[in-house]
Amino acid sequence: MKKLENRVAIITGSTKGIGRAIAHEFVREGARVVITSSRRENVDAAVREFSEGPGTVYGHVCDVSSYAEMEGLIRATVERFGTIDCLINNAGISESFTSVSDSNPEEWGRVIDTNLKGTYYGCRAAIKYFLAEGKAGKIINMAGSGTDKRSNTPFISAYGSTKSAIARFTFAMAAECGNSPVSIMLLHPGLVRTGMINPDHPTPELQKQLKTFNIIQDIFSQSPDRAARYAVKMASSWSDGKSGLYLSALDGKRRKLMLLSYPFRKLMNRIDRRTY
Repeated sequence: MKKLENRVAIITGSTKGIGRAIAHEFVREGARVVITSSRRENVDAAVREFSEGPGTVYGHVCDVSSYAEMEGLIRATVERFGTIDCLINNAGISESFTSVSDSNPEEWGRVIDTNLKGTYYGCRAAIKYFLAEGKAGKIINMAGSGTDKRSNTPFISAYGSTKSAIARFTFAMAAECGNSPVSIMLLHPGLVRTGMINPDHPTPELQKQLKTFNIIQDIFSQSPDRAARYAVKMASSWSDGKSGLYLSALDGKRRKLMLLSYPFRKLMNRIDRRTY
């Protein structure tokens, strides 16, 4: 039996990158999946990638920075599939790579609205549904650079601040819901080459540091498939009755392995530089 047989999962921001990889892995493991993006064209294109059809994959346009739209996403999923078993708050953006003194306050605020408020809105809408239905639902929030004190995020201070706050929020919510059947967890996907960290038009500040940044990516970047497999594990029966769990696709052991293997991967030309 597949690990997510007959389960229904919402994955926000799932038309590309890490969210897209999670959606495909969930479908392979038997789940019915709701694909979301704030843009209709992105949703339609992502849904066309699946041959399973509307009974398995449903696309819904949703701006996670709007609580009304997140509530609408929950309602639409229940109307389409009859239930929800898992929500993954994956949608996220970053600001232009620049110092705080040169930053755009409106752009900085949009990162807060999407990453932090979007995660809060998703959690609030989902937990109200799970508690009302008495379901042992799963909520998976996404960590990132800035989650722990070892990860500084200069020049992307809004992004790093949101990821740090999301971690604290996740564990606070897990403690609040400790007596409920709901599992609330945090997943760190590791370093993945996406459009968010490899913009088409790098700022002058990023251009200054591009050589160092590219080496870091060569050493530590991974396919999003690894994070997707971790997400499947967290959404499966493995996490039943557990809350406050944290998994990282680039934990200390994995980080050390990638660092040690880097010279060999470079020599053998086996460094994956694709943008997902």
